[in-house]
Amino acid sequence: MPSPDQHAAAAITASALPLRGEASDYDALLAAIDGAQVVLLGEATHGSHEFYAERARLTQRLILEQGFTAVAVEADWPDAYRVNRFVRAEGKDRDAASALSGFQRFPSWMWRNTDVLDLVRWLRTHNHALPASEHAGFYGLDLYSLYGSIGEVLRYLEQVDPPAAREARRRYACFDHYDEDSQAYGMAAGIGMSDSCERDVLTQLQQLQQRAADYAAQGGPGAVDELFHAQQNARLVINAERYYRTMFQGRVSSWNLRDSHMADTLDGLIAHLTSRSGRAAKIVVWEHNSHIGDARATESARLGEWNVGQLVRERMDGKAFLIGYTTYEGNVTAASDWDGVAEHKRVLAALPESHEALLHASGIGNFYLPLRGASAAAGLFSERRLERAIGVIYRPATERQSHYFHARLAQQFDAVVHIDTTTAVTPLDPAGGEHAGEPPETYPAGV
Repeated sequence: MPSPDQHAAAAITASALPLRGEASDYDALLAAIDGAQVVLLGEATHGSHEFYAERARLTQRLILEQGFTAVAVEADWPDAYRVNRFVRAEGKDRDAASALSGFQRFPSWMWRNTDVLDLVRWLRTHNHALPASEHAGFYGLDLYSLYGSIGEVLRYLEQVDPPAAREARRRYACFDHYDEDSQAYGMAAGIGMSDSCERDVLTQLQQLQQRAADYAAQGGPGAVDELFHAQQNARLVINAERYYRTMFQGRVSSWNLRDSHMADTLDGLIAHLTSRSGRAAKIVVWEHNSHIGDARATESARLGEWNVGQLVRERMDGKAFLIGYTTYEGNVTAASDWDGVAEHKRVLAALPESHEALLHASGIGNFYLPLRGASAAAGLFSERRLERAIGVIYRPATERQSHYFHARLAQQFDAVVHIDTTTAVTPLDPAGGEHAGEPPETYPAGV
């Protein structure tokens, strides 16, 4: 009589589609995705080469074959927008490495690595022969760039409305006492040691919105995009200000605010790109599994947390497709502590009671597994098991406490890509980036 492990392996084998490094690898997955407006691609770590490389392969085919025109990533808006300008042949950067040089905040290796460098070069080449309305862009969804976004709003207003720039500088001066240390501001305002800057940043966005039509009318062909960039930075300042205050009020509030911001930014980007091109925008999202897997299928839901994956599913009415990425063992680029240097670390074999161990036990190696429908595999992964999440920090000594949570994989994702043994991503810089000013408020560590 077959053992339970044999039954599980047979269920996976019946549905799994091996990845062999061939052009046809993702044919069936693309067919399943067809019709989606937003495709969310995850990662089990922030530092594994194969996750970046496989997401890039799928992203390129979505752009070439299904009309996707944007990649939105778990990164700060101003730094990613610099890359967006480059891939669309705008801005002052002469090459992809320069365009990525804005990513200096820890952990810089998340976006300043050789795999992202290759993607940025590909996007630039792809866009070269296309009209601007069909260019594929590169955008950031995160909210850590409080001071960077303030600078972008001021730069924009100095170009289009110098008197308004002086008004904005006066409002944003509320933050000047903290030496560009967002954490110091959040602590002081959050516990009542100093006044909140909330009213000033809200007023600034309102002023920008009131004059938006005039600003758009006075510019050239790129005026609408530059206005949108300024508006998004002004919105980011509002949410970042709230985020740093809520960091000291508990994890759930800050997590929910951050993921709501990312989902709202995605909504705004869809609306902007749809308006610009005249057709419904289709966007690929790159974020950690913890953000793009539906939170309702994980233990975090009991704490009252939601995430991008849940919000997008709720808002997109069946037009979202969520893909998780897992690994059993290998190597990863990660730090030992927040603001630490990038290290080459060995990833321990997954715990026996985990989804990753079950995927490994199939013996297939690298493959993707559809999780929609009533297949045996979907039923198997509807059971609650441990799932691993390695962020920018990896602590093997406390692996179970630091990097695992319970989840139902088949409800969390529409499909999963499993890379049995992963290798570390190669940073463009040897260290981990400049001091970030933000402690890791996420669990598992640093996602």
